[in-house]
Amino acid sequence: MNPVLEVINNRRSIRKYSDQPISSVEKDQILQATLRAPTAGNMMLYSIIEIEDQDLKNRLSITCDHQPFIARAPWVLLFLADYQRWWDYYQHCQIKKYCEEKGLAYRLPQEGDMLLAICDALIAAQTAVLAAESIGIGSCYIGDILENYEIHRDLLSLPEYTVPVTMLCLGYPNDIENSVRKTSRFEREFIVFKDRYKRLDNEDLSRMFQVQENLFSREGWSLEGAKNIGQNNFQQEFIADFSIEMNRSVKAMLKNW
Repeated sequence: MNPVLEVINNRRSIRKYSDQPISSVEKDQILQATLRAPTAGNMMLYSIIEIEDQDLKNRLSITCDHQPFIARAPWVLLFLADYQRWWDYYQHCQIKKYCEEKGLAYRLPQEGDMLLAICDALIAAQTAVLAAESIGIGSCYIGDILENYEIHRDLLSLPEYTVPVTMLCLGYPNDIENSVRKTSRFEREFIVFKDRYKRLDNEDLSRMFQVQENLFSREGWSLEGAKNIGQNNFQQEFIADFSIEMNRSVKAMLKNW
């Protein structure tokens, strides 16, 4: 296995960090690699905010579903889907006047533009994750930045055509984290299909979750009397307060966009 594949195969989320700081040279290496991430039309429809202010990190640790390790992370990067930069440039280039002169359709950024920018931001974030991992720096995605949109918009001075897509906590793992084994993944047959989508039947689904169901039965870590992984996950994730808030926030993002 080559070194790149080893980095990808060994990566896991890190939430506890050692006292070793991330140097300015290492930060620069990670950011430089990130800026080489694939991007739609070479437009780089994303921005990155380095969260350095400790008070701001403390606030985000609360607004992002009460996760204290965010405040303790040595380095925090927020990735924005960003069409604002290009839209401002269009205005700078007098696009509306140009469209009138040429008989071209003039429009505002729409939902498809937002999704394209989201793809750019996530690709950049994952590139940062792998760059950091390659030099021994661990990371953890914070999807909860999708919650509390209005608070985060005001807190971070986000303009109209930007969306906070994901946040990364980065740092060297401590000794405890170094000893934790990787989490399992679903087998390839349930995820990778050829030519067209395959809807999993009941037998497929039972085989897909067999390992997790065995652990569930043996360790009994259910919520509210859940009898299987599906019932447990539905309560713990799908209808949890953070999930309800996330969906409310995303609707607000779409409306604002």
